[in-house]
Amino acid sequence: MPTTNRRQFLKQSALGASLVICGTRATHAVLGANDRMRIAVVGLHGRGKSHVSGWLKQPGVEIAYLVDPDADVLAEKMEDLKGRVEGKFTCKGVSDIRTVLDDPNVDAVSIATPNHWHSLMTIWAAQAGKHVYVEKPMSHDVNEGRIAVAAQEKYGVVIQHGTQRRSEPKFAGLTEMIQAGKFGRLKISYGYCCKPRDTIGFESTAAAPKNLDWDLWRGPANLKDYHANFVHYDWHWFWATGNGDMNNQGTHQLDVARWALDPGQTHPTRVMGMGGRFKWNDQGETPNTMFAAAEYPNGQQVFFNVRNVNYEGYEREVMNEYYFEDGGYISREKYFAPGSKVGEPIDVPDGKVTPGGNWGAFVAACRAGKPEMANGNVLDAHYGCVMGHLMNNSYRLGSKVPFNKKAGRFGDNTDAYEHFSKLHGIMKKGVGLPEDGTEYTVGPWLNFDAKKERHTGEFAKDANKLLKDKKRKGFRVPSVKKV
Repeated sequence: MPTTNRRQFLKQSALGASLVICGTRATHAVLGANDRMRIAVVGLHGRGKSHVSGWLKQPGVEIAYLVDPDADVLAEKMEDLKGRVEGKFTCKGVSDIRTVLDDPNVDAVSIATPNHWHSLMTIWAAQAGKHVYVEKPMSHDVNEGRIAVAAQEKYGVVIQHGTQRRSEPKFAGLTEMIQAGKFGRLKISYGYCCKPRDTIGFESTAAAPKNLDWDLWRGPANLKDYHANFVHYDWHWFWATGNGDMNNQGTHQLDVARWALDPGQTHPTRVMGMGGRFKWNDQGETPNTMFAAAEYPNGQQVFFNVRNVNYEGYEREVMNEYYFEDGGYISREKYFAPGSKVGEPIDVPDGKVTPGGNWGAFVAACRAGKPEMANGNVLDAHYGCVMGHLMNNSYRLGSKVPFNKKAGRFGDNTDAYEHFSKLHGIMKKGVGLPEDGTEYTVGPWLNFDAKKERHTGEFAKDANKLLKDKKRKGFRVPSVKKV
């Protein structure tokens, strides 16, 4: 049977099956253009507020549920939504996503919880036949990201990652220009996540407040005791619940950086990360300063820079740069020819994206029943997140070395040494870290088998342990075979 006809046959068969057994697990709703789409928003304190606003602006979309384990937050957001909805208010407020998954009238789940919940909720929703919009990062570790991919492939739902730049035509257009060789061959794709943050201090172990269902909040996270630095934002800076700024804000820039590589590049073959948590002396675990490098099979590299310590003259940099083999580079929307210090603005045409912005594109993909229409699909999400996880894992396996420009173990990678040296200069002269008594944590180069998604070679034993977090009973991620 010709490929085209086979695809049509499978699509028609799948449609027929969904109409026959609609509402059961493992099938998803097929929406017509005029059908009302019912969404549940999960996690309401931070990014979830933007999800609510985004869905309210989409024609034919109804917010059917608001979900949060904090009763006070849930009540506040329910009252706010009631004041913003015209006509009859039908939204339900619940604390547990599993209530939503049992409702056959819910078409999609919009996830804005802490990181440690993202993959499990995505997997559960796919198993229940619900489409998923999931905030970045889609995964908290490498293994659960792979299971989310398997769930999407098995159940055919739309999964869109909350990397909004994937929905911006100009970002897509520049990526297409780079991949077409308009500036020469790309050598290094560089991402920056440099935004000032502050110390979180220390919070003592205590009983969780009565308004918070602590069991539901921690869910799969291997935590026992509550302290106030977990709820509601600073969970980002603990390994059990977050991924540091590398896979927080940095997920956007990591994704854009990987996007620009030659098509077909999935995972890096080698990664390393180094940095530290300087100045703050607080309860947080993740680094506030980081330089990391990833090498891909085709020889291209991704560099990444995290710099959160504020100081007088701090320059905020949340952006991407591109360095080409001939010495030219792109920075701040300008192209610098080889040897030139004067950049020329780039005329970037619109690239190929599903229109409607990130919210509208997701709705369009769900209505069409076409996962491939998602701007930032499940594979894009997985590949970008894994790169950040591996960089973080190298750092977590690192050892202390003296604070100087020679700290990085870059071997013959002169580009990595050059870019790290710039970061070191900022930390020494700008932040004012003294070389005497200050140390970097320098991680090893980790080899990675992209097909098996396992480490090989030296350090593999310890590195492979970090690919899968320990999960709490009742909240464990299924295996690929059981998804």
